[in-house]
Amino acid sequence: MYPELSFKKQAGAGLPVAIFVITVLALLVIGMAQLQESSANSVSLQIQSQRAFLAAESGAQLGVGRALQPISGPQCFSGTFSFTVDGLKECTAIVSCLTNAPGQGVVIRSEGRCGISTPSEGKRTVEVRLL
Repeated sequence: MYPELSFKKQAGAGLPVAIFVITVLALLVIGMAQLQESSANSVSLQIQSQRAFLAAESGAQLGVGRALQPISGPQCFSGTFSFTVDGLKECTAIVSCLTNAPGQGVVIRSEGRCGISTPSEGKRTVEVRLL
């Protein structure tokens, strides 16, 4: 009256399907983790690059300010500025002043660097010509 229950007669594909689904899900998780990591690195590089640009621009403005001093007369300044404000901490601006031929004016070049001791170092250069 009762059917005979025997494990020998049972056959199915449950285990291979479960292993396949788990493998596919694991590969998807690994791929998404790598994508998220590369995206985070890209954002970090973009932020350091923007900070370096702002440091270079600030250095150029300081160089222009020193070159156009009305009281003591124009001074061509070359040097390094280290910033201490929150947005530009650990950033420097290397300013160089180049004089051209007489009557050609002055060129102030400022190179901003941020995150020098990190793998995501940002470096930008700004050049200003004063005639």
